[in-house]
Amino acid sequence: MDSGFLNRYGTTMDLDEMPKLVPIRMVNEFVFCKRLFYLEWSESLFVDNEYTLHGDFVHRRVNQEKGDIDKISETSSAGNVTSLMLSSETLGLIGKVDKVRVMDDEVVPIEFKRGSTPKNELRSWPGDRVQICLLGLLLIDAKYKCDKGEIWYDGSKQNVTIYLTPELIESTKDIIRDLREVAMSSKIPDPLLDSPKCPKCSMVGICLPDEINFFKESDPPKQRRIMVRDNDDAPLYVMEQGAVVGVNSHRIDVTKGRESIASVRLMDISQLCIFGNVQVTTQAQRELFSRSVPVLYFSYGGWLYGIATGLPSKNVMLRIRQIGTSLKGDMNVASAIVFGKIKNCRTLLRRNGRNIPEEVLESLDRLASRSQEETDMTKLLGIEGAAAKLYFENFPRLIRAPGASINRPEFSFEGRNRRPPKDPVNCLLSYAYTLLLKEMLATLVGVGFDPYIGLYHKPRFGRPSLALDLIEEFRPIIADSTVITVINNGEVKPKDFVVRSGSVLLSENGRKAMITAHERRMMTKIKHPEFGYDATYRRVFEIQARLLGAYLLGDVPRYIPFRTR
Repeated sequence: MDSGFLNRYGTTMDLDEMPKLVPIRMVNEFVFCKRLFYLEWSESLFVDNEYTLHGDFVHRRVNQEKGDIDKISETSSAGNVTSLMLSSETLGLIGKVDKVRVMDDEVVPIEFKRGSTPKNELRSWPGDRVQICLLGLLLIDAKYKCDKGEIWYDGSKQNVTIYLTPELIESTKDIIRDLREVAMSSKIPDPLLDSPKCPKCSMVGICLPDEINFFKESDPPKQRRIMVRDNDDAPLYVMEQGAVVGVNSHRIDVTKGRESIASVRLMDISQLCIFGNVQVTTQAQRELFSRSVPVLYFSYGGWLYGIATGLPSKNVMLRIRQIGTSLKGDMNVASAIVFGKIKNCRTLLRRNGRNIPEEVLESLDRLASRSQEETDMTKLLGIEGAAAKLYFENFPRLIRAPGASINRPEFSFEGRNRRPPKDPVNCLLSYAYTLLLKEMLATLVGVGFDPYIGLYHKPRFGRPSLALDLIEEFRPIIADSTVITVINNGEVKPKDFVVRSGSVLLSENGRKAMITAHERRMMTKIKHPEFGYDATYRRVFEIQARLLGAYLLGDVPRYIPFRTR
């Protein structure tokens, strides 16, 4: 094979650019699923689930480095070596063997596996056989005699012997060549179709195999309901001025002086949200970054002005495609975003409004249909503006007194205004949009996007344009819905506002009430309109971001906005 080849963008990539040593564990993943391998190695993505954690538990006995293979060999005695690192530039491989049995002049690599012995002819999985073969080749390259290895299947408490036959060695070398080609490709492999491997895979929530295949096929397959677990973790909000956020024994501790304010397990935190004059220790930041937990900084009044994260995602090709698409201009994404927003605005009015004129709903339907067909960005902005005007003209019909059917005069609304908001309703809307924006910012950074390079909103200094793009379809069903809920339920009262120099601000109690309602809404489970499974809105954010990434990388033909039914 030539040392270089053309990638999908027409530029040459050199095979010498990839790391010279391929981790053997990644070869096993490649045999299991090429897409899984690409996500883990090329994009450095990984999440645990109960199966990977069980695998770690099974390996606890062989994770410590014990024994010296050379000393055992020199004395011609038998013995065991655990957690032995092997590498070879000649083979281009590196890996750690769980255990090596040394007997006379022969060594036997042994790998520990979580599951039971497969009920097939060779009593082993293909990836496990390849892994043993590669470890044997490394030992041979290091001048040891090795013609077989063993796999310990912990589920059935059985050892299976794997012989290093010429056929296994040759097929394994072919796999390494294929792996290097896939690793250097800018095209992520297609997901498996209706595979039994997917439901137990820890990466299913990132890979989205059924969702991607659903949009790829002209005749979509019937959806399996792969239940991707919604994380139990949630944002931690710290609003106590003068507080200090530290870390101690896998917990985040919030203190003020000598008083303990809160103590939360690190595993239960998805974001750390800091309001005003609150300090975060270096130790706490380091621990949060190691767990990919972002720290978001707000002014005391709730203005988002910064986000701190660990190292950026290694998903470089996603950002390259994002930049290219932004420069080129992509009406497919922009029109889909506007379509989804208008449809969700219509749904909120129809479900929660009082006496909404039928012609208003029909007009919103027509504007949504026009947005799908529009090919001019200026005209698309006009369509969105017309729909927003119609929507906010009828927004007062959503507001009512608790238990009554009349408007609340203290929450009168005569149209959208901001910077600063001049009435309580606009104050609540602005605060709700800020909370919505920080959710999408954290999601996009986690997926690997640059949140400042938009596809609908033009990139502008200091504006997170892509985050603003993707929150459009969620403004009515999350932010606006939260606002009308806190008003109609009496969770926010007139006393929770501060009027100063013509602007209206939320008091501390008002902000706490809004954050509580926002979190309640984000953790609400809904049935996904396309895929049919239940997911929280916070999980839906990630699904939409990953579907956008799939579109940019060519995995799916179009971006589909989220529409509540």
